[in-house]
Amino acid sequence: MTASLQKHAKRLCVALIAIALSACTITPPPKSVESRPPAAVSSATLDQYKTRVAQRIFERNPSLVLKGTPQAMLRSFVVVSFTVDRGGRVVESSVYRTNGDDEAEATALASLRRASPLPEPPARLLNGSGRLELFEGWMFNDNGQFQLQTSHSPQATTID
Repeated sequence: MTASLQKHAKRLCVALIAIALSACTITPPPKSVESRPPAAVSSATLDQYKTRVAQRIFERNPSLVLKGTPQAMLRSFVVVSFTVDRGGRVVESSVYRTNGDDEAEATALASLRRASPLPEPPARLLNGSGRLELFEGWMFNDNGQFQLQTSHSPQATTID
């Protein structure tokens, strides 16, 4: 290829690229909308609220609360999910995880119902609907008494 032909080919390539690029629309990304991040929920604040909830459950169910050390092999461990409104009322509750012990499940749900209304949750913990969704674990000994995972005593390490 001669120098003149090479020059012409380069110009043609540059022209084709320019035409191709002119057909493209380059849209810059939209400016991000400045939004305030939701207030950071301090785990200490959530933990403090869960401790207050546990205290209310214990106060309203004194005969079912296990005093002392939970046994090494628990009879049952029931995790309950529940939703609290801004006034502390339990608006939804259900068994989230269980080992299939129907009696323990019923006791966990009933003890939560008896404790309602719970303490009012701090406003910063509420979601956009004015509610707070929580999980709590009920640890049952063979005698049917329980402690809550949030505030339980250390479990026994040996089976007697």
